[in-house]
Amino acid sequence: MSTTPTMPKRLTDVGPPHYEKYLHPMAKANYGKWKYHEVLSPGVLCHVGESGDKLYTVRAATARLMSVQSLRKIAGLADKYSGGYLRFTSRNNIEFLLTEPANIEALKAELFELGFPVGGTKNSISSIVHTQGWIHCHSAATDASGIVKAVMDSLYERFTHQDLPGKLRIALACCVNMCGAVHCSDIAILGIHRTPPLVRSDVLAKQCEIPTLIASCPTGAIRAVPGEAKAVEVIDEQCMYCGNCYTVCPAMQMNNPDNDGLSIWVGGKVSNARTAPAFSKLAVPFLPNNPPRWPEVVEAVVKIVDVYAAHARKYERVGEWIERIGWPRFFQLTGFEFTRHHIDDFKHAGLTYARSTHIRY
Repeated sequence: MSTTPTMPKRLTDVGPPHYEKYLHPMAKANYGKWKYHEVLSPGVLCHVGESGDKLYTVRAATARLMSVQSLRKIAGLADKYSGGYLRFTSRNNIEFLLTEPANIEALKAELFELGFPVGGTKNSISSIVHTQGWIHCHSAATDASGIVKAVMDSLYERFTHQDLPGKLRIALACCVNMCGAVHCSDIAILGIHRTPPLVRSDVLAKQCEIPTLIASCPTGAIRAVPGEAKAVEVIDEQCMYCGNCYTVCPAMQMNNPDNDGLSIWVGGKVSNARTAPAFSKLAVPFLPNNPPRWPEVVEAVVKIVDVYAAHARKYERVGEWIERIGWPRFFQLTGFEFTRHHIDDFKHAGLTYARSTHIRY
C-alpha cells in the first residue's frame, strides 16, 4: 500500500479558465452529442441534440471595439432573454444562446433598436475580422475599425440576407504582419507600407540596441555602418516594409502618410469543402488612405462582392469562382487594372502558373 502523500490541488491564475466553466448547461449536457443544426432565418440557428434538446442561437454584428456602455446593454439583453449566456465569435459576432424560441423575435427587435443587426449566417457576409489599426498598433499602415465601418455600411444588406452564392468572409489587416485573417479570406483588405524605414539617428543612439535591431529584420536589410559607434543603414532592395524593426527600435520610423495605403486580395479560404484551403491573391495593388470613409476601398470591395454575386454558381467561394472563370475574366468583370505588381516574382512562382491548355468557362 502506497504511503505517498496526496499533493493538494494547485491553485493558479496562469492562463484562461477552463471553457467548460462558462458553457451553457444544455451545450454542456449535449457536448459531442449534437445530431444536426439548421438555420431558421438569417442570424438564427437551432442545434438539436440526440436527446431531443434544442438550443437556439441569435447572431448579431458588433463593432469589435466597444464601449463599456454598449457591453452593459448587451449583457442586459443576455440576462433578459438567454439566462445570461452569450459568446463572441472569432469574427466579432455576438451570439445569444436561448432555450425558449418565444424570446427570439423580441431579442432581435431590441438588438435592431440598439443598432446591432442580426445575420451573418449561411450564404451571407459575416462580420469583418480585423486588426487594431491606428487606434492601437505601432506599425499600422492604415486604420482598421474606420474602414470596416465604412465597408459594412455599404454591405449591410449582404449581412442581413442570405442571398449570395456561398458564404463570404472579409478580413482586414493594417500591415503585412497580418494579425487578421487576410491570408485566408474570400476578400482581404491589407494595409501596406511602400518605403523603407526612416532612420532617426538622434533617437537611435539613445533608445536602441544595435544587435537586437539588426537581428529583428527577417530579410537582413539592416546593417551597422562601418566605422561608426552606433549607426545603421537600410538596404532598400531587401526591405519588405514589415515594420519589425520599429517594434524593437522607435528610431526606425515606418509611417509615411504619402506612401502608406491599402491593397485588396481575393480568393483565400480555410474550408476544405470542394477544394483545398487556399491563400489570397492580389487583386488591387494600391489604394490611398482617405479617411474617414475610404471611398476607393469601399468601391473596390463592393464591386468584387457584386460581380461575385452576379456570376458565381451556387456554393462557390470567391476563389473557386475565379479559378473556374480564370483571372483574365476576373479582371475584365471587375474592371481592375492588371499591372506588373500582379506578376508573381517569387523564385518558385512557376509552381503557381497555369500550365495546361484546359479551357476556362
